[in-house]
Amino acid sequence: MNRPAVIALEDGSVFRGTAFGATAEACGEVCFNTSMTGYQEILTDPSYKGQIVAMTYPLIGNYGVNTADVESWQPHVAGFIVRELSPIVSNWRADMSLPAYLEKNDIPGIQGIDTRALTKKLRVRGALNGFISTKEISDADAIARAKNWPGLVGVDYVKEVTHKKAFLWDEKDEQSGDFKLPIGNTAKASLAALPPADIPIVAYDFGMKYNILRRLRQLGFKPQVVPATTPAADALKYKPAGIFLSNGPGDPAALGYAVQSVSDLVKSGIPIFGICLGHQILGQAFGGKTFKLKFGHRGANQPVKDLNSGKVEITSQNNGFAVDATTLPTEVQVDRNKLNDHNDEVMRQKTKPIFCVQYHPEASPGPHDSTPLFTEFRQLIEKRG
Repeated sequence: MNRPAVIALEDGSVFRGTAFGATAEACGEVCFNTSMTGYQEILTDPSYKGQIVAMTYPLIGNYGVNTADVESWQPHVAGFIVRELSPIVSNWRADMSLPAYLEKNDIPGIQGIDTRALTKKLRVRGALNGFISTKEISDADAIARAKNWPGLVGVDYVKEVTHKKAFLWDEKDEQSGDFKLPIGNTAKASLAALPPADIPIVAYDFGMKYNILRRLRQLGFKPQVVPATTPAADALKYKPAGIFLSNGPGDPAALGYAVQSVSDLVKSGIPIFGICLGHQILGQAFGGKTFKLKFGHRGANQPVKDLNSGKVEITSQNNGFAVDATTLPTEVQVDRNKLNDHNDEVMRQKTKPIFCVQYHPEASPGPHDSTPLFTEFRQLIEKRG
């Protein structure tokens, strides 16, 4: 039996469709993602905490969900919007269907709405607060719920998604090898062999995607993951050769404790590499300011130009905030620019082994053009000795 569902926006717009997933309701910032695949990685990306995600690709759910490819310990989206939900699951790795996965994790989904119209509205108006429900509710009440939600600005979601205790990533080397497809009818899927873990680092978990940790391990790093609230002095007790700062959700300006820790680490001179929210926290530690983007960058096809070489990378991105490069001190160099809207994407400290990127070089889902940035981090550490 088809269940009714609704997504209402703070501007008074209402989209009615068919429910899937959990019988539930939630508020969140409504945003769109332009990736053609990777919906389960999107669902489990902690950076989407507090957001209702609409997929622009029209058919979603055809390959189901498998527990091996999740990006964190649970899904984090508030709700999920698709044009058409696939009625069948056709993939040998699937553990369950998308509706079953959402139902298991108490997340409401809606299908059958005009996602093109919704996306156009968000591009013109900017990101809007919304309310999604798979329960019976009037349009007026749904709009009121959307209008009354306070939004993301000034909110610290990092403390809700970070691991509460420190841990060593993949101690037995069972989770980080590249996936190898089976060849022949009798072959089995396997993971590629890993190099020795010879460079100890501390990885700050502001809402880290697991594929970042996999990429770090594949390059020979030994990541000690620590909670977001860890002071610099406690991080340095692990005697790391470098510090990694992860992605994460919410407003970077609300993370004073993280900015203080990273400021102390910058002063120590230890090599540092940051991604996404880590980039925004480093920008503040440098003395810069952040701002909210009109509708954000979310997708696996975002072009970024290296201002030194002229080379263009196609990148995977997921951010609703950015660093204002005009507020940075002169000792910070910006050397990559996003071609769609000319936001600055890479910062480097000129006198210290520190750099950070706004996009996602681990790319899960997405292209692998930017994977060499992990190698660059290793080279910075080796050069420092």
